[in-house]
Parts: sequence; C-alpha cells; structure tokens
Amino acid sequence: MAACTWAWISEANAALDGASAASVTSSISSTSSTSSVPATTATPDTAQIARGAYLAKAADCAGCHTAAPRVPYPGAKPLATPPFAGGLGMGSPLGTIYTSNITPDARYGIGRYTYDEFARALRDGIAADGKRLYPAMPFPSFAKINDDDMHALYAYFMHGVKPVAEPAPQTQLPFPFNQRWVLTFWAWAFAPKGVYQPDDKRDAQWNRGAYLVQSLGHCGACHTPRGPAYEERGYNETSSTYLTGGTNDHWFAPNLTGDPGSGLNRISAAEIAAFLKQGHGGGLVAFGSMVQVVEDSTQYLSDADLDAIAGYLKSLPPRAPSGYFNARSEAARQTAQALKTGDVERPGAGIYASFCARCHQMDGGGVPNKYPRLAGNPAVLSASSESLVRLLVEGGGSAHTQTGPESRKMPSFAGKLTDTEMARVLTFVRNTWGNTAGPVTRNDVTSVRSALHK
Repeated sequence: MAACTWAWISEANAALDGASAASVTSSISSTSSTSSVPATTATPDTAQIARGAYLAKAADCAGCHTAAPRVPYPGAKPLATPPFAGGLGMGSPLGTIYTSNITPDARYGIGRYTYDEFARALRDGIAADGKRLYPAMPFPSFAKINDDDMHALYAYFMHGVKPVAEPAPQTQLPFPFNQRWVLTFWAWAFAPKGVYQPDDKRDAQWNRGAYLVQSLGHCGACHTPRGPAYEERGYNETSSTYLTGGTNDHWFAPNLTGDPGSGLNRISAAEIAAFLKQGHGGGLVAFGSMVQVVEDSTQYLSDADLDAIAGYLKSLPPRAPSGYFNARSEAARQTAQALKTGDVERPGAGIYASFCARCHQMDGGGVPNKYPRLAGNPAVLSASSESLVRLLVEGGGSAHTQTGPESRKMPSFAGKLTDTEMARVLTFVRNTWGNTAGPVTRNDVTSVRSALHK
C-alpha cells in the first residue's frame, strides 16, 4: 500500500511508453515452477524489461525502497534520493524497519542475486544469504506473483535499474525482535504459499483484478487488520476480515468491502478507477500514505488494470460494518439548514464553520476535484478516527498526478485547535449531514498527538 517520480527510468520507460497495453499487462498463469538458470546468462529484450518496469510500479517497489528526500540544512529544498537504494524507515509495532537497497549493485544491492534467489526473497521472505526478512516486506502477498511476472521483474531490476553503490541503514530492533530465526516459524504459521490460482467461476477481468490486489498490489498489507503476531488476518476474499481496514503508522486504511457506511458500497467502479488514477473520485480525495501509492504506483496502471481492480473490489460483500449515511433524513436536512444560518449550537459546529467550511462547504459536499466531501465519506464513517485526527494535526496534500487536478494542501491545525476542540469538530463532522459514526474523544486526539510527538 511511498513519494518519488519515475523520470529516472530512461530506457525502460521509453520502451514502456511505446508498448501496447497487452505487452505490459501479464496474463494470470497458474504454473508454479521456477527456472534454476540465472537470468543474467542472457540479456532480456527491451519488451520484457519494460514489462518489468510496469509490474514494479504496480507493486510500488520504489515507494518503500526509496528513502525520503534529504534536507541538507534547515530551510533548504529537499534533495531527491536514489530510487530503489533503500533506507526508508517504516514504523511497525516491533520498531523502525529500514528498507534495503534493491538496485543491481553487486556489493550493496541485489546485483549478485540469481533468479531463484530473487524469487525466494519475494515469495518466501529469505534473502540470498539466508537472512529472514521482516513481514514489513509483503512477501505473503508477493508469494502469489506468477512466474512470467517474476521473470519480468527480475529482468527489470537487473537490467533496467541504475546501480547505487550505497549501503542502506541496518535495521536494529530490540531483543527479542532482533532474533530473525524466529521468523522461520512466523512464516510457517502465517505466510501463504503458492502463486495465484484463477477462480474458474469468475471471468478474466475479475481474476485479473483479484491477482493485482492480492499479489503485486499487496493491498491487504495496509487494508487488512493484523493479529498479535503482526500477521495479516486474511489474504483473499474468503476471509471475513480481508480488506476490512487496518492501521499502519497511525494511518487507518479504510474498509474496501461493500459496507454501505465505511466501505465502497456507494462508490461506483468507475469512481474507484478514477480515484486510483488521479487521486480523486466520487468526491473522495487520497490522503495520508495513499497519496504516495497513487503518485508512485496506481496512476501508471493501464485503464484495463484499473477497471479490473475496481471490479474486483466492488465484488466484495459487505463486511465489518461501521457508520451510517442517510442524506435524506430530516435531521440531516435540518442541520444543513441550521449551518447556513449559524443556528447550530452543537459542540464543534462553530469550529467547523470557522476553520473547515471554506473548503469542505457548509453542506459537507466539498468542491469537485479540489476538496473532498465529508458527507457520506467512507473515511469519515470508519470505525477508527485515527486518520482523521492525524490529518487534522499534521495537515497534508492531495496527490500530484499526470492526468489529475492540481494538488491542494490542507493546513495543520496543531497550533490552532486544542485537543478538545479537535475532538469536538471531528465528532461534529462524523455526525452531521446524515453521517452517523462514533464520537471522537479528547483522549483519542491526545493519544495520536503523543504518538506523533506533536
């Protein structure tokens, strides 16, 4: 489920731009055999490298394996870091995990990996030297990548990526989490095996969407709740918890099932595809960690793949219900009218009118292609208010995309509103214009701000 541009991909991107959708969209293979011959024995053709570049975008590899821009001195313009050179610190319940250098540098990267070692790292979470990888690396999802796609990815990383001779910071977790041998048992207990197997009862588009969501897209890594061992509680639609929402680094990735409140029931497939392409769709706007996913990954997917993903998500039944929206209720109408006249005396109403209504409007409808609607917004109706609190505390910006509208900024309110005021205005937003969701308490806000040190 990471922000840098892809302008650095020269040869591979040039080939990708001229390739047809068919040449970059892989078929869903049910084979699970792997070749023991290193791909370095022969240079792959340009088309295979280009296809690998496309698949790397679908998997958002750069998003995690590229460090945040460096600021040489306070107030200076951030400097871009080398793509795929690792060094991004990822927060987890275990501690900070740093991503590795996956450029083809022979010393600090994966330049000496054979194809089998590359595939084992992605599917089993085992590096070439036998070291176990932490499950921050979504190898339980990448296990489903089919052989054709795995070969294309290997070709790209060995021949289409510039080597970077820089070591990534070493992950140093406290005892007992630094005992990587324990991960052998973790993988045995929790990590699924085998490539994606098509469902014969579904059509090709559904299977393509399921394959992308479950494998390369690893959507469940953020959108599926995790258990006490940091394991995803489900890896496909047969699980009742799959894609029902999960918290990562104080962002709550919302429910992607068909729940009519906090899920995608009221969002059309076309709106989902537009959201993934442009960061805007159905009055919703990408925020938080999803901004990087749109910028680095989903905006580059073909329309056919975006439609397949949207179709698969729309097929998921309602699960983990949370919140409710009824714009036609009498209470919703009366509140909307009272907001216009300033007669609302509920806690939070005045704060909303003073600080929020300019962008999100008095009726909570937002402004198309600029500011998201709050009325009926699934993120507003989510069981967890953590993302809403973090967004209010830190502010944020919408995605920069090739075809989407201009990026807009939301300011931070950390220095303008107290914890109590934030709780009141968020509770107001979650229970106005037909929204019905749980209240936000002062302790909820204080807890998030404390975790963020803000």
